[in-house]
Amino acid sequence: MTVPRATPPGAAVVARIATPPSTVAVSLTVFGESWPTIRVADGEWQALIGVDLDVRPGTYVALAHAVGPDDLDSQVTLSVAPKRFRRRVLRVAPAFVNPDPEQQARIASEAALIRDAYARTSTEPLWRTGFIRPVPQPANSSFGTRSVFNGQPRNPHAGTDFLSPAGTPIKAPADGQVVVARDLFFTGNTVIIDHGRGVFSTLAHLSRVDVHEGDRLDRGAIVGLVGATGRVTGPHLHWALRIGDARVDALTALTALRAER
Repeated sequence: MTVPRATPPGAAVVARIATPPSTVAVSLTVFGESWPTIRVADGEWQALIGVDLDVRPGTYVALAHAVGPDDLDSQVTLSVAPKRFRRRVLRVAPAFVNPDPEQQARIASEAALIRDAYARTSTEPLWRTGFIRPVPQPANSSFGTRSVFNGQPRNPHAGTDFLSPAGTPIKAPADGQVVVARDLFFTGNTVIIDHGRGVFSTLAHLSRVDVHEGDRLDRGAIVGLVGATGRVTGPHLHWALRIGDARVDALTALTALRAER
């Protein structure tokens, strides 16, 4: 089994596992979690692993178990390097920092909706052909930033923001199925795409949504337009990538899977 020699927190990494051709299944555990594997060729399996942005620096053991006529175990170490995330101070409408009871109820309902969507992920690894940038403009490297809204600290910024003008078409980053396409309190007009096996993209703050829940999308399909809805200070695209329970920088998935093709 091979994994990158070292990685920062908040990264997507690929594990490659060599097995006898007769292997029928492979399990993989690291960070105390199980990660789905896919067969890419006879005797070759692959897993997309998320290193959550809050994983502490250190050395972790990745253990693979191959099931077949002869069960085999292999393990390697994955080193997580220290990383210092930036801090940003922003002013937004007071309701986005101190929501009233009605808004709090809406927030709780939307959180439950998203948890349910995550729990019903497709078994098909639609991400296996890789990811593309949803917009052509550069990202501002805001992933993991510790945010302070109106003087109050909030959760780390778990997405990558692209400085795209309002009205810019947004492409599906990979094949998948739309599981959420609606207006949400914090993220405004939002599209969540299930790429299969626990991998999800969230595209947020859209001015217009052009897809519906249940739609099957090819990579590159237009899902809507960049906007400034929800808790924002101006037009941009927020792309958040989730692998299992890990919040990762979507830009790292672009390079992790490109290296495998």
